[in-house]
Amino acid sequence: MAELTDLTPTDDAAPASGCCSASAQETCCEPSEKAACCEASAAGGSCGCAAGKTVAADELRETVRARYAAAAVATTDATVEAGCCGPSGGGLITDEQAELFGRGLYAEDGEELPEEALMASLGCGNPTAMADLRDGMTVLDLGSGGGIDVLLSARRVAPTGVAYGLDMTDEMLELARANQAKAGVTNVHWLKGHIEAIPLPAESVDVVLSNCVINLSTDKPQVLREAARVLKPGGLFAVSDVIADPDMDDATREDMQQYVGCIAGALTHDEYAQYLGDAGLVDVDITETHRVHEYAGSAIIRARKPS
Repeated sequence: MAELTDLTPTDDAAPASGCCSASAQETCCEPSEKAACCEASAAGGSCGCAAGKTVAADELRETVRARYAAAAVATTDATVEAGCCGPSGGGLITDEQAELFGRGLYAEDGEELPEEALMASLGCGNPTAMADLRDGMTVLDLGSGGGIDVLLSARRVAPTGVAYGLDMTDEMLELARANQAKAGVTNVHWLKGHIEAIPLPAESVDVVLSNCVINLSTDKPQVLREAARVLKPGGLFAVSDVIADPDMDDATREDMQQYVGCIAGALTHDEYAQYLGDAGLVDVDITETHRVHEYAGSAIIRARKPS
């Protein structure tokens, strides 16, 4: 799921921007009350708003983990709230956002997957549709969530190929395994870990996918270096992600948290292209597919590891 509030850390810390910290999930404010909430917090109140504070990268990661853990549980238990800054029950996607994020982007593939996999989809694209997946390939999905892209990939590379799903959230991995069992797909392996340190050998993957997860990382250049490391020569990097317009100001980034999530800072087109090149990838192509905000769009981002 794409999330645009600019919390990219500098020297292992970052300025938070108007959302609840991981330790304050139970006392945080509704999005419409953020301004007053932050004022109360700054005055010593207990609402949990983190605006204006300095938050370490580890705390940002924990906030992401807690939010998506809640989303995974909410997928199968409508009584559980998805997280402090998102709607309650049934995941993180509202009806208003359904055409921009999540299951609405899998119209042609919906019949292949369990309902819970579609409900748990929080992405801004359909990366499996832009990668020419074939029998025998090895595919890796970074931030696999409820498993929708892994399961679709596994079917496309069957019977001799394999699909890996990497996620840091136990609840999402549990949901993904349940969705795999319902889908009857066997050529899948789930990995727990961080996308900044992929637990796979170098040159072991034909295609790296991701669906609006890289923008959540506190070290995006490292994610791209890791993707390049695990790709085989000639391998394809094909992800969906949110791209920020160059003229997006701080006020807009902070407002974005009320629309697409709590944390993270999307890269601009030029930043993404630079980091991909720095990682050693070539043939970079970044194509916007649809607008998700006045100052941001979802994009297909492709690159290749030199042969």
